[in-house]
Amino acid sequence: MFTRLDRYILKQFLGTFFFTIGLIICITMVFDLSEKIDNFIEHKLSMWTVLSEYYIYFIPYFANLFSPLFIFVAVILFTSRMAYRSEIVAILSSGVSFYRMMVPYLIGATVLATTSLCLNHFIIPKANEQRILFENAYINRPWKFYGRNQHYQVEPGTFIYFDSYSAERMTGYKFALEKFKDGKLTYKLISDHIVYDTSIKKWSVKKFYERTFDGINEIVVEKEQMDTVFPFLPKDFSQRLKVIEAMDYWQLNDFIAMEEMRGSDYVDFFKVEREKRTAMPFAAFILTIIGVSLASRKVRGGIGMHIGLGLLLSFSYILFMQVSQTFAIEGSVDVRTAVWIPNILYLIMGAVMLYKAPK
Repeated sequence: MFTRLDRYILKQFLGTFFFTIGLIICITMVFDLSEKIDNFIEHKLSMWTVLSEYYIYFIPYFANLFSPLFIFVAVILFTSRMAYRSEIVAILSSGVSFYRMMVPYLIGATVLATTSLCLNHFIIPKANEQRILFENAYINRPWKFYGRNQHYQVEPGTFIYFDSYSAERMTGYKFALEKFKDGKLTYKLISDHIVYDTSIKKWSVKKFYERTFDGINEIVVEKEQMDTVFPFLPKDFSQRLKVIEAMDYWQLNDFIAMEEMRGSDYVDFFKVEREKRTAMPFAAFILTIIGVSLASRKVRGGIGMHIGLGLLLSFSYILFMQVSQTFAIEGSVDVRTAVWIPNILYLIMGAVMLYKAPK
């Protein structure tokens, strides 16, 4: 049964959360605007254009990014205030158990975590798409990439190689394409360089020769130029890593599968992003349990002591999460294990603190 006490705690929880997250977003916008104001002035963008085409997508992205930590801050703030006013003592003295008092906290955490999960996987990526387009057009420098010794599998059994590749010129140098069937080489093309022709949307192959293998027979053809279609495009070699922020759950899964097939060096980085989108919302439950257990005890120093301990725990969580992600990206630890280790350890910490909380 949902009681008046449940409504009171849930109202305090959600109200404090939205107040704190709104405050930090306002502060973040001020700092972001001061940092990018020169770009906006340089491109003669009106304030309405900046707000309607950039900050309207910037706000949900950063609000969702900070939400687990500010759930924790919100719990610390209003629970400390309740403890300081002896409200928790009164609640427990009235016969309500500590675990029953936790119910509205967990309901609030469930609402916020579920919302964050949906935003992470399906809604925020669409907003990020517009935000990133705006940043690429008016803020970021033109993308330049000069890859060396690039090896890719562009489709099953088809491999390509560039000695070097310029994304700016859409040109690959010392290019080779090989096709295999049943583990045997059936076709090989070697070219001095290839250039993508945007007018005809084809690759122009310069100074090349083709070798076709049919059993013990070999056919060699040498030409100066050929316009053809390959199973890859310039964008496949010139994407910023941030492009994954604009992919929803299904697109990201397909993209990771494609990058694994191609043998990309950044597969673990992409997998970390996918796991984070689930792990961070789940952290809302863990941080709520820790926050209630920590702040429900009335201590000397009042709210300030609780806030200080809360910030220390939140920063340690962020640090631990970053360190574990680094190990995952470097390939030292399995991606899923690395991303979820902080949650598991802090869940154990939360269980211990909950057991020791005043009841």
